Amino acid sequence: MSSTTHEHHAEPHSSQLENDARLVTTSHSKVAPGEIAIGVIIGRASEYFDFFVFGIACVLVFPTVFFPFEERLEGTLYSFVIFSFAFVARPIGTALFMAIQRRWGRSAKLTAALFLLGTATCGMAFLPGYASLGSASIILLAIFRVMQGVAFGGSWDGLPSLLALNAPRDRRGWYSMLGQLGAPIGFMIASALFLYLYAELSLGDFLDFGWRYPFFVAFAINVVALFARLRLVLTQEYTQLMEEGELEPVPVIELVQAQGYNLFIGAFAALASYALFHLVTVFPLSWISLRSSQSITDVLFVQVIGAFVGIGATIASGLIADRIGRRTTLGILAVLIGIFAVFAPWLIDGSPLAQDAFILIGFALLGVSYGQSSGTVTANFLPRFRYTGAALTSDFAWLIGAAFAPLVALGLSANYGLVYLSAYLLSGAACTLLALRINKNFEARDWS
Repeated sequence: MSSTTHEHHAEPHSSQLENDARLVTTSHSKVAPGEIAIGVIIGRASEYFDFFVFGIACVLVFPTVFFPFEERLEGTLYSFVIFSFAFVARPIGTALFMAIQRRWGRSAKLTAALFLLGTATCGMAFLPGYASLGSASIILLAIFRVMQGVAFGGSWDGLPSLLALNAPRDRRGWYSMLGQLGAPIGFMIASALFLYLYAELSLGDFLDFGWRYPFFVAFAINVVALFARLRLVLTQEYTQLMEEGELEPVPVIELVQAQGYNLFIGAFAALASYALFHLVTVFPLSWISLRSSQSITDVLFVQVIGAFVGIGATIASGLIADRIGRRTTLGILAVLIGIFAVFAPWLIDGSPLAQDAFILIGFALLGVSYGQSSGTVTANFLPRFRYTGAALTSDFAWLIGAAFAPLVALGLSANYGLVYLSAYLLSGAACTLLALRINKNFEARDWS
């Protein structure tokens, strides 16, 4: 750990630097935090929509279209393996596109990232199944998924960090929440679209061509989101704000040497949220469809309702965090997620009403927790490291907490029992509490 990080004669505390940056910004900028929030919500919603379209297809489509030679469970597990590839590739994409931005600028970076994302998404939409291409279809699906992950890493625009620097001091929880709204919004749109197609088409038509439409929609949304974000981040006002806040990419090696510990503390501090993320979105659909305890349309409908609950809970998290603090909110929710984990097996393996309760309660906990998972620890980064640090912290949180969640939970639960679902969630809650405690000790040492 670099000694300059903790010696006061070398560098002031990160909170002091944030305040200085905020004072400079407010004295020069003409951009209101609400305008930045619009760009954040648009960008995050488009990204999450892409991810959830793929996640839902892993359950409803890919086992039949790409793994027809396997039983339903094994086909779903293979699909979840490919699902994880994007999260593995995401940090690589972040590092690669940060280098592109340093050399050619922010507009080139965003345009290239969204073009790569659109290419991968369209490639999936047109990809023939195993019956036509054989194993080559699976290889191409995996390649397109890796491309998605690289593109998502490159699509980081710095707007969440800019929003954090420009938010009023007593409303930081509220403005931190705004960017997280993209998750339930993206999931709601993806689930509703699949619900409509699955209900209106015959199963044969759905598996033949119907499932491809959400991927076309994802491509269209990404094009709109690209122009909306470029229109925001390339204006003179936003460029000035980025420069004043020192929100420019730095080499990853330099970041790791100076404040690498913050990357891992930040990733683990949000682990309860990220562990829960796919276990209330993708996992219930896979478990219930394999057990045939409810119809697919009923599950998708409940998940659309759950997304609305998640939106409300995310909004509530901003109010709660501004009252009791973001880290206190994360800690309390980690405890509640741990309690939820104890009862999760009885709910998800119970009656349709109990399964619906699992989804809705899970979305309520996820909304409040995930609503404050961004920036709680990344605020500790010195301003010049915040841009790259915030992106990589999110990447590692997704990788450690969420990438393999559907695969591990479904594989272990189907073969050895749902106690492993509880264990997965409990481990995430424990990691969050431990990381928050370590972070508190770091802050105390910084001030000593």
